[in-house]
Amino acid sequence: MKKQTATMQDPHATAKTLSEALPHLQRYSGAVVVVKFGGNAMGDDDAMAEFARDIVLMRQVGVNPVVVHGGGPMINEMLAKLGIKSEFVRGKRVTDKATVEVVEMILSGLVNKRIVQAINDQGGRAVGISGKDDDMMVCVADDPELGFVGTPVEMNVQVLRDLYAAGIIPVVAPVATGMADNETFNVNGDTAAGAIAGALQADRLLLLTDVSGVKNAAGEVMTQISPEEIRQMTADGVIAGGMIPKTETALLALEQGVRAVTILDGRLPNACLLELFTDHGAGSQIRSTEPRVKPRIRR
Repeated sequence: MKKQTATMQDPHATAKTLSEALPHLQRYSGAVVVVKFGGNAMGDDDAMAEFARDIVLMRQVGVNPVVVHGGGPMINEMLAKLGIKSEFVRGKRVTDKATVEVVEMILSGLVNKRIVQAINDQGGRAVGISGKDDDMMVCVADDPELGFVGTPVEMNVQVLRDLYAAGIIPVVAPVATGMADNETFNVNGDTAAGAIAGALQADRLLLLTDVSGVKNAAGEVMTQISPEEIRQMTADGVIAGGMIPKTETALLALEQGVRAVTILDGRLPNACLLELFTDHGAGSQIRSTEPRVKPRIRR
């Protein structure tokens, strides 16, 4: 009898959750949300399927998701197999011509198509492209000593608008073209996602990582942060290490017109749905404007 009662309660709890999500669903109907996918979740089949299901659900309820991915561990694995040694300058990998060819092969091929297949397997319609397609992302060298590591200087994102307007979910590999002919650049995944979000004037940029968010001096995750607080925490050394490029990406995206950026733990089940469609949210949201609330339509 107890087992039957528990079973009977589950549908009611699900219905209640859906009902409570209504204002959030209204808020993000028609919104463009750029999601940077990376970290350990990419190497786990179950986590990949769950992420893909969340993306398909977002599309189903009227959100226009654009997925941008990384793939560092897979690149490292292939370089090791091919016997290509990596050289580092100030902690950053030097990307020579041989290395950038491997990067393009892994990111635009293996990783990109795996994510596309996962989304399609969940009933979505996804198409994989890279920053080279339609000259979407044009770069210059970030640092001459690093070789073919690029910084975006020109963005042409109409191809993304055309895809999501047709109901297709774009999945973007962070590989870009250069100013010269036949020039290829590897772009940091967070940097690429921020540049794409800025060019699209996206409502939201979600940076999925392997950490729970931005922490204050006491080690507590901050759920709401202003750009001014980010700059002060960075100056004070509270934000350090790998979190610096993520927060820098967030600030640049906000300056380019993105409404809000959230840094959240991609290992958390249904992280994207928690952030967009619940009062609780997930991770650390950085914004300089008030949340957009869709006005009620009187008929």
